[in-house]
Amino acid sequence: MTAPAIEGWFTTGADPALLGTRCTTCTTVFFPKADGFCRNPACSGETFEEVALSRRGVVWSYTDAQYQPPPPYVPATDPYEPFALAAVELPEGLVVLGQVAQGYGVADLRVGQEAELVVETLYTDETGDRTIWRWKPVVELGEETDQ
Repeated sequence: MTAPAIEGWFTTGADPALLGTRCTTCTTVFFPKADGFCRNPACSGETFEEVALSRRGVVWSYTDAQYQPPPPYVPATDPYEPFALAAVELPEGLVVLGQVAQGYGVADLRVGQEAELVVETLYTDETGDRTIWRWKPVVELGEETDQ
């Protein structure tokens, strides 16, 4: 069985998307979803509509995780293997942090580069694969990578 590691934060399938909310009072978009009150300090809104966020954005910043994060992080390998992280700015004005897709590292990233949301296996437990969203660098024709 395959299931999201975090229920309700993203969709799966051919065109996965992060799921956020939009305040119906001020139209500010949030991820993760807002609940109960608007996080915009200039708004007193309390109702929200679910929105699928854009699948593509621009790399705002990036780094790598050379050291294993503490629990509740579940390492995918033993011994631990470092992975890249990217903060991607979406057209909605949000910057969303996530791991970089398998097979890509910091050498494959640059600020201003386009990245696309993909869903990959984070870890496997006794009930099956647990998936998470990741950012995959978009390579334009004529660009070279270390792949």
